[in-house]
Amino acid sequence: MQDLKHYRLLSALSDTITRKLKTPSWILLMGMSVLVTAGAHAKSVLIVGDSLSAGYGIDPQNGWVNKLQTTLDLKRKGQHQIINASVSGETSSGGLTRLPKLLKTYKPDIVILELGGNDGLRGQPPAILQSNLTHMIKLSQANHAKVILLGMRIPPSYGSAYTTAFSDTFKTVAKTEKVTFIPFFLEGVAGHPELIQADGIHPRTEAQTRLLQNVLPTIEKILK
Repeated sequence: MQDLKHYRLLSALSDTITRKLKTPSWILLMGMSVLVTAGAHAKSVLIVGDSLSAGYGIDPQNGWVNKLQTTLDLKRKGQHQIINASVSGETSSGGLTRLPKLLKTYKPDIVILELGGNDGLRGQPPAILQSNLTHMIKLSQANHAKVILLGMRIPPSYGSAYTTAFSDTFKTVAKTEKVTFIPFFLEGVAGHPELIQADGIHPRTEAQTRLLQNVLPTIEKILK
């Protein structure tokens, strides 16, 4: 019962963040949402995520997305453009709604999908998440973009059956759609209280380097 109360608190917090911060990070963070070090043949990376990628509760300049830009600057200067279209509180449904315009505007070479955590916190049916992720992948591929899907897990407060179905959704979609898959974006961060903010959800500044490490090798491989 205590776990359920805690999980409902997390869900309520997620809803609160959505209401207060339902604004794209490229509006909140003028000047750093499109992080450019672009030459004539630069490859663009579009990140469609939630608060984990928008840098909720920290200085976004210290977030993993900005660290990605800095790292690529050192290794691939003039060869890439990072577009951070992440929104705090975003669900997979919201991401699907926004994606067509993002694809048309930025014409990315790579799309990173970091969505689903808020779906799980609210107990939304995994079938909806699966449908939304599948549609986002197909839209991206139809626009000639390669897709990286970031997997997510949630605490078992809605029961083990829901928890398993939720995490399996990402694996199923990745396998069915044959896209690059990172099984757990928060690997090495979740379960480490010293790396999590007081709300019990969002990674602290100290966790951002690990988040980058979880995705960087995959991104670099595709950029080659």
